[in-house]
Amino acid sequence: MKITILLSAVAAVLMCCHENSENNKTKGASESSIKGTWKLLTGVTIEGKDSTYTDYTTDQEFIKMINDTHFSFVRHDVKQGKDSTTAAYVSGAGTYEFEGNTYKEHLQYCNFREWEGHDFTFDVQIKNDTLVQSGIEKSEELGVDRKIIETYIRL
Repeated sequence: MKITILLSAVAAVLMCCHENSENNKTKGASESSIKGTWKLLTGVTIEGKDSTYTDYTTDQEFIKMINDTHFSFVRHDVKQGKDSTTAAYVSGAGTYEFEGNTYKEHLQYCNFREWEGHDFTFDVQIKNDTLVQSGIEKSEELGVDRKIIETYIRL
């Protein structure tokens, strides 16, 4: 009897999970699905023939928040600046446009002031609670021309 009740409960939970999974898959990268708070897990930066992989879950944290009209991001080291090799604080914010899978940020505020006023366009793929953002960061005046691929998880 107990096994029957347990199996019924497990089956009900699995059916609910399957329905939620199917709903998330069909939602795709819609405007409502991009809104929220995202934690950056990993990043790949490609400059020319060189690639750099960054694990944002070790020694630092990075979150991006997106609402109806604006985005913001914050990165800081987890040792509160006490380790000079990982001491970092980065923040920025601005407006964005999102259509289809194209996400375009207009960076209005940044602690690296020379980045302010620049636009960055990314391809965004959202599956369940994971967002993958890829695109080119390019600024001739800053001498920057690189591809980035970032993987976030929804908080």
